[in-house]
Amino acid sequence: MLASGGLRTRADAVDTAEMGERNVLGGELEPCGTDPLTGFYRDGCCTSGPEDLGSHTICAVVTSEFLDHQRSIGNDLVTPMPQFRFPGLVPGDRWCVTAANWLRAYQDGRAAPVVLAATHERALEIVPLAALKRHSVDVPADASALEDTDH
Repeated sequence: MLASGGLRTRADAVDTAEMGERNVLGGELEPCGTDPLTGFYRDGCCTSGPEDLGSHTICAVVTSEFLDHQRSIGNDLVTPMPQFRFPGLVPGDRWCVTAANWLRAYQDGRAAPVVLAATHERALEIVPLAALKRHSVDVPADASALEDTDH
């Protein structure tokens, strides 16, 4: 809708409702995992909102080392807790972990690999992008980018 004189009204400027959640690379947030079903909202994505006080925004591929570290800091990710629809994790599972706990594991040298395309941009409020990139396991859409061109 244009106001008189052909100017856009403030309400018409940009409709962001269709844009969706963003990842740490600025693209659309991709799903993290469905087996087990992850996410604060158990929707398979590391989406975040005002209810997510822990910022479950980092899509991690959990390792034994990471799970042991989390248990040592009081965050048991192995024991099932059905009341929270939490199945318990095993190495190799993809899970939306809290940014603060991932950062602590990173600082302690026990960070889990991260799927950047499935990590919510809100994680950057707590964890530097450089730290996440150091542990990235993303595969580019064009796998030819992985080819060695120095023959």
